[in-house]
Amino acid sequence: MAGVRPRGGDRPVLTAVRGALAFLTRLPVGGGEDAWNAFRATPVAFVVAGYVVGGIAALPHLLPIPIPTTVALYLGTLYLVTGVTHVDGLADLGDAAAVHGTADERRAVLKDSQTGVGGALAIGLALLALALGGLGVAGAGPRVAVRLVVAAEVSAKVGMAALVALGSTGHEGLGSAVVGAAKGRSLLPVVVAAVPAALAAPVGTGPTLVAALLAGPAVALLVGRWATTRLGGVTGDALGAANECGRIAALHAGVIVWTLW
Repeated sequence: MAGVRPRGGDRPVLTAVRGALAFLTRLPVGGGEDAWNAFRATPVAFVVAGYVVGGIAALPHLLPIPIPTTVALYLGTLYLVTGVTHVDGLADLGDAAAVHGTADERRAVLKDSQTGVGGALAIGLALLALALGGLGVAGAGPRVAVRLVVAAEVSAKVGMAALVALGSTGHEGLGSAVVGAAKGRSLLPVVVAAVPAALAAPVGTGPTLVAALLAGPAVALLVGRWATTRLGGVTGDALGAANECGRIAALHAGVIVWTLW
């Protein structure tokens, strides 16, 4: 990113959002050192990126096509926009979880470019859970589905922001460059920015979106706790895993509340 010259004249928050989109997606937004540094210090940019990703990923739910096709297009659109960086983090964490040894041995596995059984299982289960959640979401109808997909993406990004602001790093790497760059008080704008995702609910669906929004941060904190105890700190792979698992949990939480209540 340092090889791309930052654009002049951007406001700090807009620069941070540009950095977030460059870091979290494959969208051609540019980047640069200024954008990266602004993003590191502005966790609310995670949430704004969540709205963008969620809005794009939700587009298949507006098409008059069969539900299975909608889900397939949702998955394809999602990973075309976000790439596979976060999935790779989930795979690495899956491999590390399969190691029966010390924190140093688990961290060594994170650096291995080969995906082991633990990583393959983690990816397989995650994709299956995401597809099943997508089926449930699509079955709720376009009005609810679009809002729930957006809420799930925002929820996952709130979880990442929480780890960045509250977590601690244990070794050098991507995690150490992001985690701890902002303080806990920076989470207030994160919460405020996530509120519209719940307020946009049609009549009677508010609890569904609230459940989705709460699930992502809850899962992220669990991932962060595991990474701290097993790896010695929150790594870049842990952030990626928190994003993937948070999205899945948010979709299923929303579907459960929509179905039962």
